[in-house]
Amino acid sequence: DRDSGDNGEVKCSIPSNLPFWLKKTMESFYSLETDKALDREQLPTYSITVTAVDNGAPPLSTSVVISLQVLDTNDNPPQFLESKYTSYLLENNPKGASAFSLKASDPDWEENARITYSIIDSQMRDSPLSSYLSINSETGTVYALSSLDYEEIQEIQFQVKAQDGGSPSLSSNVSVTLFILDQNDNVPEILYPSPPADGSTRIELAPRSSEPGYLVTKVVAIDADSGQNSWLSYQLIKATEPGLFTMGLHTGEIRTARLFLEKDALKQILVVLVKDNGQPPLSASVTLTVVLADNIPEILSDLSNISAPVDPQSDLTFYLVIGVVFVSCLFFTFLLVLLAIRLYRWKNLKLLESESVHFSGVPVSQFVGMDGVRAFLQSYCHTISLTRDSRKSHCNFHEENCSNTLTNQPLTCGVSDPILACGDLSLKNDE
Repeated sequence: DRDSGDNGEVKCSIPSNLPFWLKKTMESFYSLETDKALDREQLPTYSITVTAVDNGAPPLSTSVVISLQVLDTNDNPPQFLESKYTSYLLENNPKGASAFSLKASDPDWEENARITYSIIDSQMRDSPLSSYLSINSETGTVYALSSLDYEEIQEIQFQVKAQDGGSPSLSSNVSVTLFILDQNDNVPEILYPSPPADGSTRIELAPRSSEPGYLVTKVVAIDADSGQNSWLSYQLIKATEPGLFTMGLHTGEIRTARLFLEKDALKQILVVLVKDNGQPPLSASVTLTVVLADNIPEILSDLSNISAPVDPQSDLTFYLVIGVVFVSCLFFTFLLVLLAIRLYRWKNLKLLESESVHFSGVPVSQFVGMDGVRAFLQSYCHTISLTRDSRKSHCNFHEENCSNTLTNQPLTCGVSDPILACGDLSLKNDE
């Protein structure tokens, strides 16, 4: 201040709510210093108003505004949006399928806030985790590198690391659990009765004196799937005597439904269907042979003669095929006979046309039937001169009236070609 005395004494000040203070270093010089640590993530810029006031009366003052920008230091590690992640993936996934995505953030600035993602490698079923999963380092999307099977792997636990680009860099980890969901891809496996190695059916024995509800046998099956995909139901789909046996829907027990009768066959063929509850459902079947016998030891010697059942449906199909072949052969035979008859008639017709004999210039083939004869006779104009008591007459035919009524070809008439021989005509006197 160019004034003198008290009017020239100057004091500088700043607002008290700022984390700064003014330090007087020498006459008319001040330094602005921080009062506490600054955090760019809380307030990146400050506008500081410095006011200079003299001691005059009245005091005079002036002010200046200082804009302060706080520079960033890499003091914040990346932070994930969740403390842990849980995701689900259906088994039999295609290779490279996206499993899930995760995200982390860093409040720092520029390179200090640039985040890269990686999976912390570990061992899984004697194989590195990197052979099963991978992650996009920029987006944080996790991909399945192979098709996963629920029956082999139910869940995968691993950690994802997020690291910033500061110097030195900071990082943080998060735990991830990936559950593999089951798909109905396994057919029920029948454990009992197991089919014999020679391809024949399993044989069970039931005494003829069995009461209704007698347990004949039990079908046991398992399904490698889980949940409702592994729920099994049993159904008797074919039997030699329908109504003779019952099947437990969920137990697989085969029991007698009534007393055995004398008319019941000694060998009963049963086909059991085992079906799971998946969508779509999968099934397996097994064929049983139940032998009815009062005395089981007596029938054991005859069991070797019992062969595998013959499917009646296959016999019906065989007979249908035989019938179709027979009808087809009969039809083709009829066609051949019909063709032979037509050819025979056509050949005879041609033969008659080629061997036709001309009688008096007119083909014999044209004189067929009475109508043809009449037409032929009417086509000739003739005059008969008769004298009483004369034994001879002459037949005169006129050329201009000679024509063929059956064809358009003209006929030659004359003395040299008579149709009727002119000679003696014997006439009775009374005529």
